[in-house]
Amino acid sequence: MSKKLIKPGAINPLDAHHVMTKIESSFNIRLDHEVLQEATTVRKLSDAIANKINYENSDACSTQHAFYLLRNAIANATGIDKCSITPQTKLAKLFPRANRINAIQQIEEDLGFEVDLLQAKQWVIVLFSIVLIVSVTTLFYNWLAGAAGILASVAGLKLAGKFGKEMQLKTVGELANKLSRETKLKAKRDNSVNRNEIEQKVIELFSNDLNLEPAVLRRTANG
Repeated sequence: MSKKLIKPGAINPLDAHHVMTKIESSFNIRLDHEVLQEATTVRKLSDAIANKINYENSDACSTQHAFYLLRNAIANATGIDKCSITPQTKLAKLFPRANRINAIQQIEEDLGFEVDLLQAKQWVIVLFSIVLIVSVTTLFYNWLAGAAGILASVAGLKLAGKFGKEMQLKTVGELANKLSRETKLKAKRDNSVNRNEIEQKVIELFSNDLNLEPAVLRRTANG
């Protein structure tokens, strides 16, 4: 493990190694020796941790991983043997219209997030969209009628979306790819704003285990 991070004072190498082990355990990662050699300041170490978290989250959210999670959720919701579900399996075959909404809701509960698979028929969406546009125009001539039309069209679109049974995608593979893309983007956003929190945690661990003043560590954070 690198001992370059804390320059002043004679620190027992075993103590430094113990702190680095706790840091890796706290963030549930493993940092390569080469990376640690470059982590000569608190800030650089924090950046290395954030990059590692981003990388592992990206890898965990691959399309293949998303497919396996989705396949298990589909099997739990429908009772279908998961071994018979492939990326080419048609979603319409897995989710008959009669119980499509309930099945999708069960899958979302299993996954812990919405899959946004269902929508209303296209003609319904177009109809309410036209009503909305006309209502906005009507506001300039009759605000009461225009406002009523806007409320009606917005309510209609929400209801249509809630009870729609049309699927935007065709196969399990397409849905897995969609979930992978969206989850990767979320992971990137979530981790990009936590670098300061990571730095504070690193300072706390070094301060507590090596009896160093947090102020000293903060002064060397950008060194």
